[in-house]
Amino acid sequence: MNLYVRLLLLMATVRFRRRLGLWDTSHVTFRVYPTDLDVQRHMNNGRYLTLMDLGRMDLMLRSGFWRRLTGQGWYPVVAGQTITYRRSLQLGERFDLASRVMGHDDRWIYLEQVFRRDGEVVADAIVRARFLRRTGGSVPMDEVLALASPVPKHLEVPTWVTQWNEGSSRRGRAL
Repeated sequence: MNLYVRLLLLMATVRFRRRLGLWDTSHVTFRVYPTDLDVQRHMNNGRYLTLMDLGRMDLMLRSGFWRRLTGQGWYPVVAGQTITYRRSLQLGERFDLASRVMGHDDRWIYLEQVFRRDGEVVADAIVRARFLRRTGGSVPMDEVLALASPVPKHLEVPTWVTQWNEGSSRRGRAL
């Protein structure tokens, strides 16, 4: 099923789902459709990343953060992500995508997104995102956090995520 159809369904049904805080965990249930499959007949690795966009959108819509964000003329962008595939998803299988904000540093917001089938982890990912202004330039983290307040004090980015970020942010790497 095309991403836009799934996006429209998500946007149409989000108002009937329980409201969340931005710091809560969003859960969205999907099913593997024929258009999600690769030549090996399991869900294509790129489709996971596409569905992660919908998981983040669900969290922002249900928390009301999307409305506040767009009201400021801002929008989110993914600047990096890492994903580990543990099991395959097959045609017709239902699965849950959990999305939550892990924490932030002075430049990035970090999210964790986990795919589960029948409670078993199928894939898990870490996403690094920023916010940009439609008029140009980045939004400083203190402004983002002011819009997202109140910010829980217990959010702490794990050391391994910080190390991943530092390693993935280096410029000038060559094959």
